[in-house]
Amino acid sequence: MARIAVVGVGAIGGAVAAPLVATGAHEVTLCVREPIARLVLESPAGKLDVPARCERDPARVAPVDWILLATKAYDVPSAGPWLRALCRAGATLAVLQNGVEHRERVEAYAGEAEILPVVVRLPAERVAPGRISQRASGHLTVPASEAGRAFAALFAGTSVAVDVTADWKSVAWHKLCLNVASGPLLALTGRPHEVLHAPGMAELALGLMRECVAVGRAEGAKLADSLPDEILAGLLEAPGSAGNSMLYDRRAGRRLESDARNGAVLRIGTRHGIATPLNAAVCALLEASVDSAAGGER
Repeated sequence: MARIAVVGVGAIGGAVAAPLVATGAHEVTLCVREPIARLVLESPAGKLDVPARCERDPARVAPVDWILLATKAYDVPSAGPWLRALCRAGATLAVLQNGVEHRERVEAYAGEAEILPVVVRLPAERVAPGRISQRASGHLTVPASEAGRAFAALFAGTSVAVDVTADWKSVAWHKLCLNVASGPLLALTGRPHEVLHAPGMAELALGLMRECVAVGRAEGAKLADSLPDEILAGLLEAPGSAGNSMLYDRRAGRRLESDARNGAVLRIGTRHGIATPLNAAVCALLEASVDSAAGGER
């Protein structure tokens, strides 16, 4: 039996925790601000309604075998007390977040625990505390390491598919190409996917993704020239009323995860001497829009 702590029990954390609890094979602790009695996940695979073992005080937790970090990327410092309490030599910190800088984001908090970056493709939304709605099957990708294979084994027999790949970097940058276009453009306009059919929007999405491809290649990712066009085609086929997490965060007045997406392209591109003016502009606009919504205070 593995001892597992899930830090960040929102949409992603809840969607991976519920199947693990349902197996009955692991001891799963939810690290939360406010305790919940049960964790309910509704997905195409069916409904899971499982008891929630919660802890709200980092001082009360013991080190575990696995720490699944599923907060937003910008919330890592807030999760720091949990990570410092839970991480130990022999433990693995799995980082289920957006972007490509998983290791850099958590290494100050991981101690002697091994860091395992995870690409998440899991369309889910938290509809209430402890209640998650998942629109399609869950899909996680990890590096082909001993820790990656052990992570995949945790989810054996669940509805969560885990791929183990020798080229994790390319998978992560492939997803980032999608993230730098769809989320920011919907958030900036406040409109769902139909906005991508407006004049000039498809070309802007392509430009953002092409900059991402150039930077990803400089990092060693294998990305085809056709990737931006393929991703755009998929976005244009999506229902016009569909949204995404960044749009929903903007509508709810929550902080946006732009730094882990477009900010990463700008930051890493600068390191390689690659100009990324479109991603730089999107970062500036998103930052300004957040300042405006907050009355100029961060």
